[in-house]
Amino acid sequence: MEERYIASVDLGTSKLAVCVARIQDQNVEVIYYKESPSLGIRYSYVLIPGKVKEEVRKAISEAQQALRIKIQQVIVGLPRWYVRQETASASMTRPEPDDLIQESEIKALKSMALESYPLEDSTKEVIYGAVAQSFSTEDSINEPENDIVGMAAETLEGNFKVFIGNRRYSSNIDSVFNDLGIAIAKKYFTPGITAKAVLKSEQMENGVALIDIGAGVSSVTIFKDKIMRFYAAIPFGGNSVTNDIKSECNFSFELAENIKKAYGACMPNKLSSLGEKSIQIVDEDGNTTAQVSVKYISEIITARMKEIIEALLFRIQESGFASEEDLRAGVVVTGGGAELVNCANYIKELSGYTVKVGRPRKLFSCEGCPEASETSAATSMGMILSARNDRFLNCVNEAVARNMTVPQTGSAEIPEEKEEATPVQEVVEDIPETGTVIGGVEEVVRQKETRQEEPEDDYDPYSQTNHPTIEETVASGREEEDERGVFDPPTPEEIKEYKNRKREKKEKEKKHRSLFNFTWTKHIKETVAELYDDMNNEEV
Repeated sequence: MEERYIASVDLGTSKLAVCVARIQDQNVEVIYYKESPSLGIRYSYVLIPGKVKEEVRKAISEAQQALRIKIQQVIVGLPRWYVRQETASASMTRPEPDDLIQESEIKALKSMALESYPLEDSTKEVIYGAVAQSFSTEDSINEPENDIVGMAAETLEGNFKVFIGNRRYSSNIDSVFNDLGIAIAKKYFTPGITAKAVLKSEQMENGVALIDIGAGVSSVTIFKDKIMRFYAAIPFGGNSVTNDIKSECNFSFELAENIKKAYGACMPNKLSSLGEKSIQIVDEDGNTTAQVSVKYISEIITARMKEIIEALLFRIQESGFASEEDLRAGVVVTGGGAELVNCANYIKELSGYTVKVGRPRKLFSCEGCPEASETSAATSMGMILSARNDRFLNCVNEAVARNMTVPQTGSAEIPEEKEEATPVQEVVEDIPETGTVIGGVEEVVRQKETRQEEPEDDYDPYSQTNHPTIEETVASGREEEDERGVFDPPTPEEIKEYKNRKREKKEKEKKHRSLFNFTWTKHIKETVAELYDDMNNEEV
């Protein structure tokens, strides 16, 4: 069974997540997932490419070091903010009305709709994605795509939702990875693909609103009859809550964020006796510098979360899909903000909908990477699950040095000097969680330049010298175990076996270079011919 690897990078406002998955047929195994703080990203878009580049370089270097692979291309997500939703349509007269409608005609109609859509300023805007809503013929109206194929008709008309974003924010992503020498295999408009990891098919069919509360942006995506019907976002999220705690309690942003993650909760009156407990802040000498009650923290959080939730509920009302008939499956809340205690219950209290917390479904295995099953990983897992169907996609083209052993933690422990955070003395018992607990594609296909002969000093995972793609600050974590671990130095026999294998691989690649170029060209043609697959989105 052919084995390949997919690597994704989720560029979030507060976190940068790198995920690597091993794909065998349709089986997905997450072998690496790690989140790290992000810099230079605001409201989910890349604002300062220089800062983002350095953070991405470090994150990818850690993944390469941990897995002993070389990541040559990645899949990434597009910004969720500064995106507007428009309606486009196109029609065609079929030359052979008695012939059955084919998939190729649907794709041609989608192309016509996007190419004819008038952008306000094509130098500043770009189409992030387009989703087919319905199709009509002279005998039938408002038919879904699955039903229109196979009909006989003289005319064919289609209606589409078009999502338009800022061209600069998309090109900034290209700039970051081009400077790092890493190709972008695919770009995804993430509100749709996140649903693939979180929502069930019956939820999307019966009607559901997916609320994604991120650090800088919160969004709502509505699905009905398995079609993405509506999308809207607001520039408020978890960072807004953290800043409120920071201002009200006179804390640093880092301390406020840690307190929010450890003790953050909505609905202070539902905390029972826990609300009367206190958190003491102590300095390095053990002296108490501040004291705040859990209930007061909850009151701050609830005030801001009410504003965010009510703004999103207003967007749902605007969509025209707010009735219980349209949203039979209610609301699913995901993203890092969904981890707040009582968040789902608070949305239910304000909206009256049935509300559940949406974590990535068990469509993959992630032993050793438990973080991949948290709400904050929903977007990363959505990208991986969406990209697995592209059997030509392999983000790790460099041969693995030896039979790869996956670290038990899912990432290497990188020793680095950090400023000690202000210690927090816990005086509160663990707060129990309550409550229970897709999709556009902008696909960018770039033709690779003809590969040149690789120099003999190419990247060697066993080399004792530093490689330019690996940061000097990245070091292998070592576990004190009797058995050999993945980070232990290789034996002389393993080094010899690896060099022989590498020599044989180079000879084989040299013989089949022309075949490789032909295969890649064929892949480009096949991919371009199917740019509107999945949620039928494309960057124009």
